[in-house]
Amino acid sequence: MQISMFGQLSGLGDGSPIDATVEFLTLLRDEGFGRVWMSQLPYEPDLLTVLAVALHEVDRIEVASGVVPIQNVHPMLMAQRALTLNLACGGRFLLGLGMTHAAVTEGMWGIPWDKPVRRLGEYLDGLLPLLAGEAADAPGQTVTTRGALMIPGAPRPDVYIAALGPQLLRLAGRRTSGTCTWMTGPQTLRGHVSPTLRQAAADAGRPEGAVRVVAALPVAVTDDVDGARGQAAEQFAVYGTLPSYRAMLEREGYDGPADAAIIGDEATVRDRLDEVRAAGVDEFVAAPFDSSPEGRARTRALLRDYAPDN
Repeated sequence: MQISMFGQLSGLGDGSPIDATVEFLTLLRDEGFGRVWMSQLPYEPDLLTVLAVALHEVDRIEVASGVVPIQNVHPMLMAQRALTLNLACGGRFLLGLGMTHAAVTEGMWGIPWDKPVRRLGEYLDGLLPLLAGEAADAPGQTVTTRGALMIPGAPRPDVYIAALGPQLLRLAGRRTSGTCTWMTGPQTLRGHVSPTLRQAAADAGRPEGAVRVVAALPVAVTDDVDGARGQAAEQFAVYGTLPSYRAMLEREGYDGPADAAIIGDEATVRDRLDEVRAAGVDEFVAAPFDSSPEGRARTRALLRDYAPDN
C-alpha cells in the first residue's frame, strides 16, 4: 500500500499560498514522500494555478487534486488546465474530480445539484478524449463538449473520481483510474468500495490492476488520545452533517468523524493502517491534524517508517 500525504491551501499558513505550497512540497519530498493529494475548497485560491508554479519549482514529487469540483468548470477548460499543468511539471499531476455538495453548487453557484451519475458521465464523455489528445464530440443533457485542444507534448493525467455510492463507483471503475475517498473506514472500503469498483472494471473488460482505491483519513500519532479525538470531532464536524459522508460513517458504525480518524501511539496507528491495507486500499492518504508541528512530524515519521519506499 502506497503512503501519500494530504494538503490544503488554507492550512499551509497566512502568507503567499504559492510560497507556502512550494515549502510544503519541498518538505515532503525531502522527507521521502512521493505523492501529495491536495483539496480545492470553494473559497481558496485556484489549486491548479498554484500547482503550475509550485511543481515547476519543486521536482520529483507528484501532486493529485483531491478533488476539483466539476459543476462550475466546463470539460474543455478542465482539460486545458490539467494538460497545461502537466506540461509545466513534466507529467507529475493527477486529476481528481468530484461532484462537491448541494450547499456549494446550489447555494453558492446557483447550479442545480441533480442527475449526478448522468452529469459525471457526460463530463467524462467530453473530458477524457481531450486529455488523450483527441477531439471531443459529446452532446449531453447536462453538459455538451465539442472541439479539440492543441497542447502538444502535454502528458495525459490519470483521472480519479471521488465516488462513494454504487453508481458512481461503477462509473469510476469502467472509465477512470479509480476512486479517492474521504472519511470512509476499512469495513466500508473492504465490503463496498473496493469490490464495487473492481467488479465494474472487470465487467468493462479492463485488465486486473486497471483501477486503484485511494483512501484518505485524518491521522495523529499521539499519546493524548482523548485530546486528539476532541480536536478531530471539532475540526471535522462538518463531515458528520453532509449526506454522502454521513452515509459512509453510518455504514461503518461510527458516531461521527472522530471515530474515522486514526489516533494513537505508533503501535496503534500501525494496526489501524494494517486494517486499511487489508481492506483492498492501494494508496493511503494521511491527513495529519495535530495542532503542533512536533505532533505532525511524529505522525510523518511513523508513516515514512510504515512504507519506507514511498
